[in-house]
Amino acid sequence: MKIAVHAVGRMKAGPEKELVERYFDRFGKSGPAIGLEFAGVVEAPESRAQSAVERKREEAQKLQAQLGAGAALILLDERGKNISSQDFANRLAALRDGGQRNLVVAIGGPDGHDPSLRESAALTLSFGALTWPHQIVRIMLAEQLYRAATILSGHPYHRA
Repeated sequence: MKIAVHAVGRMKAGPEKELVERYFDRFGKSGPAIGLEFAGVVEAPESRAQSAVERKREEAQKLQAQLGAGAALILLDERGKNISSQDFANRLAALRDGGQRNLVVAIGGPDGHDPSLRESAALTLSFGALTWPHQIVRIMLAEQLYRAATILSGHPYHRA
C-alpha cells in the first residue's frame, strides 16, 4: 500500500525539517518489506479565502483532487480518536490486508479540516487534546509511520 502525506503549509528549513526527513527516510526503507511504501509529501498552500469555512472548503478540494479514486483517507484532527501506536499499526495493516492500494494521511491548515473530509475518512486521528504546531505534527506523524513499520515487522524499536 502506498502511503502519501498531504499537508497544508510547508516546512521551513531547520532542525524540524531534518527530523521529519530522517523519520520518513527510515519509514521509506523499512516499509516496503511489509507492504507499506512511502509515496512522499504533497504540500498545499494555505487558502487565502476570507472566512474559515471557505478556507477549509478550498483546502478540502485540493486534498480531494490528490486522493483520486479508491484512495483511503486518514485525517489528523484534534477531534479524532486518540489511539495507541500498536492500534495505529494494526489499522494500517488492516487497510493493506483488505486490499487498499493507496492511503493519504492529511494534516490540515490552521482552521482544521472541512466537515466533508471527516465524513469520508477511514479514520480521524488525534495526537492528543493539545494543539500542536504544524512542524511538530509532521515530526510525530513521520515517527509514528516508522514506528508502525517496526511494529508490523517485529523490530525491537517499539517496546510495549
